[in-house]
Amino acid sequence: MAEAAKTTDRKHGALPYQALREYMRDGHIKDADSKNVQPASIDLSITDEVYRLPGVVQPLVREPVESLVERFRGVLTDVGAPLERNTVYIARLRETLDLPYEVFGLVNPKSTTGRLDVHVRVIADGTPRFDTVEQGFSGELWIMIVPRSFPIILKAGTPFCQLRLFTGEPRLNESMLETVFDTEALLWRETGDQILYEDVPVTDHDGSIILTLDTYSEPVGWVATNVNVPIDPTLVGGYKAQKFFQPMVLDSGYVYLRRDHFYILSTREFVRVPPTLACEMVPMDERSGEFRAHYAGFIDPGWGWGKNGEEKGRPLTLEVRPHEDIIIGPRQPIGKIAFEHMIEKPEVVYDAGSSNYSAQEGPKLAKQFKIL
Repeated sequence: MAEAAKTTDRKHGALPYQALREYMRDGHIKDADSKNVQPASIDLSITDEVYRLPGVVQPLVREPVESLVERFRGVLTDVGAPLERNTVYIARLRETLDLPYEVFGLVNPKSTTGRLDVHVRVIADGTPRFDTVEQGFSGELWIMIVPRSFPIILKAGTPFCQLRLFTGEPRLNESMLETVFDTEALLWRETGDQILYEDVPVTDHDGSIILTLDTYSEPVGWVATNVNVPIDPTLVGGYKAQKFFQPMVLDSGYVYLRRDHFYILSTREFVRVPPTLACEMVPMDERSGEFRAHYAGFIDPGWGWGKNGEEKGRPLTLEVRPHEDIIIGPRQPIGKIAFEHMIEKPEVVYDAGSSNYSAQEGPKLAKQFKIL
C-alpha cells in the first residue's frame, strides 16, 4: 500500500485527499487529473469514446467491459451530439486503476449529475456489479449513462461520477454512531439547535440516520418539466430554471409526488460531517414507500462543518423519483444517510474550498440553472 495510507490514524476507512494524490503519483490511479481530487474522492472523466446500447448490461466475471460493446453491437456516438432521453449509452472513462490488494472502491454520481436527472453507473472490467471496484482491482472503468428528464450534451473530460477508495470495513455500526452522534454534533435543526441521538424519532438501528422532508422552504421543491431541450453540463448558470423545472407548493401541508416524475427536494435536518468522517446517502427501503430518494449522495468530510468546525450543518438535496403516487407530510422519512471512518483527516475539507452547493438551503437545483 502507498506510504500515505500506511501512516494513518486508522487501519480501516476511506482514503483522504493526500492519499489519493499519492496513489496517482505511485501509479495506482492512472491518467487522472490532480484538480479532480476532492477531500475523500476523485472525479472520473469521460473520454470521447461513447456508444449507444440496446439496454443496461454488466460484464461477466473476468470479462472486459469493452467486449460488451462488440457483443451488443454498440453504435458509436458523436461526442457533442445530445444523448437522447431514456436511452442507454456507455462511455470509456479516462482513468484506469491498479490498486493494492487491500484496497477497494465504490463510485457515486456527482451532485450535478443527480440533479440533472442523469442516471449513471460505473462498471469495471470483470465485475458484474455497478459502482463497485473490487479489492486489488486492475483494469479499465466504463460508465453507463441514461438521461431521464432532458437530453444531455457530453464533452470529453466532463466528470459525471466520483470514486472513493477504502481499506477494511469503513462504515459505522449503530454503537459507533451513538458514540459520535452527539460529540461530533452530526445533526441540527433549521433553528440552529442540535439534534441529539435520543431525539431522532425514527430509526432502523443499523448505523444509519433517517432524515425527514423539508416542508418550510419556499418553494418546497421543484418538479421537472421534461422539456425536450438539451443541457450542456459545462454551462454553469446557462439555463433559465423555470423552463426545465416548476416550483412546488404545499397542498394542505403535504407534498404530492406523482409516479415516474422527477423532483428536487430537501431534508429538514441539517447534516454536519466532521473531517474524521465521510457520509453517504443510502437507499430507503419499501417501508417508506416505493421511491428512489437520491441518485447522487456522497457527502465529503467537512460538509456543513465550516473551515474550523464553526458551522451547524447544511441540508441535503434529494433527487426523488417515485414508483407510485406518494403523499409526504412534515417530519415524515424521505432520506437516509450512513457515516464512514476516514483513515486520517484530509488535508482539504469541503467547506474550505469553493463549491456551487456549499451555501445551499432548501431544495437546490443544479448549478446549470438560474432562477429568474
